Amino acid sequence: MRKFLIGFFTIFFTCGLTHAAPLDFDTSDPLYMLEEQHVLSETTLTYWDNVLRLGQSISYGINNRLSIGANVHFQQDFDGTEDGFSAVDLGGVYRVGTAAGNSEHIISDVLFGLKFGGSSKVRTPYFADSTYYAGYRFGRQWAGMTLAATIKSSWIFDDVRGMAYIDAIPEAYFRIDENWRLGAQFTLRKATNPHYNQEWLGGKIVRQYGRTQYAGHLDYEFESDDLQVGINVNILF
Repeated sequence: MRKFLIGFFTIFFTCGLTHAAPLDFDTSDPLYMLEEQHVLSETTLTYWDNVLRLGQSISYGINNRLSIGANVHFQQDFDGTEDGFSAVDLGGVYRVGTAAGNSEHIISDVLFGLKFGGSSKVRTPYFADSTYYAGYRFGRQWAGMTLAATIKSSWIFDDVRGMAYIDAIPEAYFRIDENWRLGAQFTLRKATNPHYNQEWLGGKIVRQYGRTQYAGHLDYEFESDDLQVGINVNILF
C-alpha cells in the first residue's frame, strides 16, 4: 500500500509541470501572502476514520508582510462520542525575507499562534485546553511551481494529553495552467508522547475560478494506515 501511494503521488504530481500560470490570487500556494487589506476565507471539510471535521478560518492582510487570522473547527464522531468545537485559534504570518531581498530569491516567513479552551469531549491535541505554536517557513516561487518547507513546534497544555511536538513539512506545488494546480506534501511529526508520532503523505488538485479556489485532497498516514479525504474552498476578498 505504501509503495503504491508513493508511486502514484510521484507520477501524478511530476507529470503536471508543463505550463506556467500567474501567482495572482493563488491562495493555495504554500508561500502565498495576503496583500494589504485583503481578506481570505478558507472553508475545509475532511473525513477519516468515521470522523467528519468542518473548519472555517478568516485571515486579514495588515500590510504586504504581515497577516493575522482566526479559525474554528467542529468535529462529528460517527463511531464514538468525541463531538464538539475547538476553541478559536488566533495566529499570524510575518514575511521576514522576500524574493527580491536576496540573490537566491528565497522567501521566508515566521508563523505564530495561540488557542485557549476546547471541547471537553474531544481529547486530542487539536482540541486541547490550550496550544501555542511557532514556526519558520521558507522556499522559492517560480512561474510554474513553488517549493517550500515548514518547521513548526507546538506546545499543548492539557490535563490529560499535554505534550509538545515538532512538524517538518516539505511541499511541492505546480501551476499547470491558468486554472489548474497540483500539490504534494509530506508531514513528519515527532511528539514527546510517541503515540502521536505521525507520517502523512498528501496530494491535492486545485481549480481556480477568479478569486475562488476549490481543492480536493487525499492524505495517507503510514503508522496508523489512516486515509483522509477532504475539500477546501478559498475565497479572496
